[in-house]
Parts: sequence; C-alpha cells; structure tokens
Amino acid sequence: MACDSLGRPVRFLIAPGQSHDILAVPALLEGQRPAAVLADRAYDANSLRRYLDQIGAEAVIPSTRSRKAPIPHDPLLYKLRNRVERCFNRLKHFRRFATRFDRLASHYLAFIHIAASMLWMR
Repeated sequence: MACDSLGRPVRFLIAPGQSHDILAVPALLEGQRPAAVLADRAYDANSLRRYLDQIGAEAVIPSTRSRKAPIPHDPLLYKLRNRVERCFNRLKHFRRFATRFDRLASHYLAFIHIAASMLWMR
C-alpha cells in the first residue's frame, strides 16, 4: 500500500502470499513520483535502493543490523512512517478488510478501494 503525506491510502497492490512485499514495490510505485519512500528495515535491499535512486526518490529506510556498513537515513523523516501504520489501522476497522472474508483477490481489492474511498471522505 502507498500513502500520501497525510496518511491517506493512495495505491494498493495485492502481492502473492509466498513472495516478499519488496518485490511489489516497483509495480506499486509505477507512474508515481514520490520525493521519499519511507519503509521499515525489512525493505533494506540494495536492489530497492537502486530502483529508488533511478526514479529520484529518497530512500528513508533504516539499515538491517546485519549490514556491515550501515546506510544512514533521516530519523526525523522516518518518524512520519507511522502515518502508514495508522492508515492500516484505520482500514482494519473494516472487519471485511481485517479478516479477508473474500476468496477472490479481485473482490478483496474492490472492497479495499471502497474502504479507502470512505477514508478519503472523512
């Protein structure tokens, strides 16, 4: 999921359950021009950092503890990442989103768009 600077949902993508979410980031950001991409340690990969450099976005991703040479990030900008977490929390207030009753991904994605539009109308 991608959010704007106010923590409102902007774009969704359902990734296969057996793959890591980092593989979906290029498809999620396709056509977007973000100034910065805020993500947690799980998204610390050289390939993702190269992709973000190519599109001109600043990578605000803390380094994993196993990285030999930690890559610095802006801690003040990283604090804004909680807006994405709060957006997920607001979406989880919709029971159908939280429990994923829908068996088809297309139905689930359709409901996500309905829930997101309800958040935008608030």
